[in-house]
Amino acid sequence: MKTVRSKDGTRIAYDMQGEGPALILVDGALTKRASGSKPELARLLAERFTVYCYDRRGRGDSEDTKPYALPREIEDIESLIDEAGGSTYLSGHSSGGCLALEATVKLEDKVKKLAIYEAPYDDDPKAQKAWTVYRKSLADALAADRRGDAAALFMTLVGMPAAQIEGMRQAPFWRGMEELAPTLAYDHGGVMGEDLSVPVDLAARVSVPTLVMSGGNGAPFMHETAKTLAKAIRGAKLRTLEGQTHDVSPAALAPVLVEFFL
Repeated sequence: MKTVRSKDGTRIAYDMQGEGPALILVDGALTKRASGSKPELARLLAERFTVYCYDRRGRGDSEDTKPYALPREIEDIESLIDEAGGSTYLSGHSSGGCLALEATVKLEDKVKKLAIYEAPYDDDPKAQKAWTVYRKSLADALAADRRGDAAALFMTLVGMPAAQIEGMRQAPFWRGMEELAPTLAYDHGGVMGEDLSVPVDLAARVSVPTLVMSGGNGAPFMHETAKTLAKAIRGAKLRTLEGQTHDVSPAALAPVLVEFFL
């Protein structure tokens, strides 16, 4: 593990592996650098890149300086970019794709190319109404330090059955979900915004080469969102990864990223 200090003094933990152009992977909600399939994705990409996997603030081995603000998360990415030599590729998954989009607009002189996989914006009015209710319930749960309930709210939002959530709450790994639960407010308030709509005005400000992806077997709204983003970003490429869902396989994603970035 290595660390770097962000502009506000927050210590950000990261792992680095491989040789080649720098590539930073930006995680989505309820994840940290060593969780899920990211270690495998980083291993595959390290054959062609110097890959940086980091814990976003408030997660894993990174510190958390209050109050939270989106610009601080962008500064975290900038500190990693500076550590990597001043310019990098960015790849973001889920709400990490939303953060990578924000960072690219702010730091375009330091971002060479951007790749986004299934940024979960949604222009559907019903989804936006549910989002408003969720954010209010999430804020209430976190204010009362009911971290388990906060994590369960997110699982419910993404369509997980109640019985499955209850089973997860009894599993040993649930403690890790509770530890990460406060950062849901960072993703779903600070990064993704109040109304969940696709930020076409923001996307239109991206001027670096961009790849926008969705999974062929994923939620239909993800594909619609990807199309809207790709249309808004000047010159963006749109690609569907056939057979993939939101939990994309590293073996399917890695070669697409290599082809795009190199």
